[in-house]
Amino acid sequence: MSRSPSFSVKSELSPKLDPESLQQWVVAFCIIRFDLEQGQLIEECYPPGCLTQEEELEIAFSSFPDSVSQHQNRSSIHDCMFFFRFRRPENSQTGNVSSTNTGATDKELSPKSADRGFLRRLKSSNNVYGSRYMYGYVFNRERHDERLKRGGEQKSVVILSHSPYSSVFKPLLQIMGPLYFDIGKKALEHIAAYVSIWPAPVPGKLMELPIGNAMLKVNLPPAHSLPLESGISFEESPSSMAPFLPTNQSVPQGLFHDSDIFGTFRGLLLQLWVLWELLIVGEPILIIAPTPPQCCEAVASLVSLVAPLLCSVDFRPYFTIHNPEFVNLNSLKEGDAFPPIILGVTNLFFLKSLRNIPHIISVGSPAPNSNRLALSNRSSTGRIPGKSEGFGFQQLSLKKFSPSSLLNAVKLRRDGPLCLMTEHKEAIWSTYAATTKPDTSILNRLIDAGMSPRIEESMSVVNNEILRRHFLELTTNFLAPFGPYFRTITPSEGSSPFLDPPPFPPFSSDEFLSTLSARGPGKFLSKRMTSNWLDLYRRFLKGPNFMPWFQRRRAVAEQEQHRLWRQARMNADIQQLISKMSELEIVDSFNAIERHIIGEIQDTSLSQGLFLGNEAAIRVLQSQLQKSGKASADSTAAYQKLKGDLQAVFNVLPKDMQQLLLLNPEKAAHLQGSPEHTKLPGRPLIQVGVMSSILPRFCSTMQFWAPVCLAATKILEACGYLGGSASWAIRLPCGEHLGGRQCLLWRQAVAKRGSHAPAKIALSTAVLVLCSIMFPYSFAHGGRITSASFCVGALSPFSSSCLLES
Repeated sequence: MSRSPSFSVKSELSPKLDPESLQQWVVAFCIIRFDLEQGQLIEECYPPGCLTQEEELEIAFSSFPDSVSQHQNRSSIHDCMFFFRFRRPENSQTGNVSSTNTGATDKELSPKSADRGFLRRLKSSNNVYGSRYMYGYVFNRERHDERLKRGGEQKSVVILSHSPYSSVFKPLLQIMGPLYFDIGKKALEHIAAYVSIWPAPVPGKLMELPIGNAMLKVNLPPAHSLPLESGISFEESPSSMAPFLPTNQSVPQGLFHDSDIFGTFRGLLLQLWVLWELLIVGEPILIIAPTPPQCCEAVASLVSLVAPLLCSVDFRPYFTIHNPEFVNLNSLKEGDAFPPIILGVTNLFFLKSLRNIPHIISVGSPAPNSNRLALSNRSSTGRIPGKSEGFGFQQLSLKKFSPSSLLNAVKLRRDGPLCLMTEHKEAIWSTYAATTKPDTSILNRLIDAGMSPRIEESMSVVNNEILRRHFLELTTNFLAPFGPYFRTITPSEGSSPFLDPPPFPPFSSDEFLSTLSARGPGKFLSKRMTSNWLDLYRRFLKGPNFMPWFQRRRAVAEQEQHRLWRQARMNADIQQLISKMSELEIVDSFNAIERHIIGEIQDTSLSQGLFLGNEAAIRVLQSQLQKSGKASADSTAAYQKLKGDLQAVFNVLPKDMQQLLLLNPEKAAHLQGSPEHTKLPGRPLIQVGVMSSILPRFCSTMQFWAPVCLAATKILEACGYLGGSASWAIRLPCGEHLGGRQCLLWRQAVAKRGSHAPAKIALSTAVLVLCSIMFPYSFAHGGRITSASFCVGALSPFSSSCLLES
């Protein structure tokens, strides 16, 4: 990030607010004041009317430090920055903000989920108005003044967003917070106007965002790391889902890639691998720190440890007793399972109220003159103040197993986390038996800068990069055995790309574990894990992180496979493919190409609100394709290519099959681009119309009688009473279609028998009489049935027709 040292506001130069563009980044800007009589109050909310009363109340309580974590020094001004995350009420639908149910993404992917419906549902549920969670980034100022009641006042400037973009909102708060305390609420309007002219967020990219005379240069987290409920619309590719080890430090691989892992867990470095496993399997964790910034940084650092895995554990960087969900957590009885959640707290009351939580971590150090005591050293495994030293494994091991450290460890376990009530210590209370061993080579590379703040900050950047790259590699190797379930297959040379691609292999936990047990964890993990490494995979499969990650990876792999096969269809030489096909394969190709045409219509969303197959829908599609711009140029080209291929396949079909297909108005519209009925020379057409009021009756009766008619045909054919070139097809208004390939098989079968024209005419007449009993017909043209070809069809949901050749 780079910005000018000053920020000036000139109303004549400020851009106009674009509310829709603002929502891509920010929901609202709030000013919250602590009132001595009424408590926390929202003074300003801009834009107004975008929060419910329940949300305002929760935001107000979460925007101030707990009283026990506040500084007790008497400095005139103290500023701090932190952030929180809260669940939005399900009925929250105020202004432009609403909640949608994303439960569709919680279903397990079937082996044949290669249809693009899941991807469309995933994208439609991922919009900025459908987020289940909201993030609040806080700039809090405590001003001490003896002339005021209780000796001071507190105010917080809050940025609310659906997005966990801490790399954006932290530097924005550094500008906006002081600016508000300089010029007042005009700062909200000016900042909002500048944010509204920002380009749309592009996950995983370096973005330059102007803010007045300043410029924020930030890296956004990649799309695969963003929670599904974060409300971010994104396009993912397999390359973004397959992490790599970057040589450039600016390339992020997960959420909160700017968090300070080394500075936060310096006293617990040997325990980082235990924490990584707890995150992988989704165990509940309580993190307690002296101040909100410290507990927020600890939660963010833990979440970043499991990159590139999608973290589906509910994490709360700053959690207070006023949170509505605290009541549910506090009501859990001894023995009840604690939900998978990471809580960052500063109030020591949680140590007593949440006794059931199995893993407790204390980090950070109390501020000077605070009301909580601090040990002379950071922890039993931490740095000794005043002495510059490395963080090599030997030194950490010596400290860990020294007599004093062993005594402290026994005392900590005996006293439990309640010992934090009297003095703060960096420690972990957990009975979890880790599978992964600390990496000695990584620990030996870490550098301690001593007591110089400037050098310490620069060394923390280096140490953070070392730790982040190691855990990225560790997580990537841990997830590698799942790779075959996301492997895409391209059409082989000489095969038809118009057929459906093979489905991805179904996933079975037992089969996966059995195969993995026989194969082993791989060279990288075998050096770093104990013999019970398979238990870690077993816990991961049962935990909350696996299924959301697997579903998302599978959906992206299906999307990529669809893209590859679509590209192959665009490059296919249809004439060359037809020359190698049998008659049956040609019919299959015709049906497949027609299905892909409908798929292109659905993918471009041009058919929303239209009934596919209606001639009007085809006309609207063609007109919109002609009017569409650059965004749909690729879809237009694909549609035209498929339409040409469909015509080429149609031209080599048998004549009677062509006649039958042209009787279907939808197929005729695809072939000729016209809704007009096609009439072959010398073959007059009789159209029998049906009143739309009897359509439901028609659908139900045809669904019942169609199999009966087909069974009768089979019996006559088997007895030898049906032969020649007779061909049948039945098209139901409800969308059922029996014809095409089946029709060709029947035609080939009956062609071997003699011609019985009287029997064919009698059968056709019987079917017509049967249909006339079921519903009234209005003949548009009279005629005598002389052909052996008969078709019952439907034009649209509003009319049905029976087309007879006479």
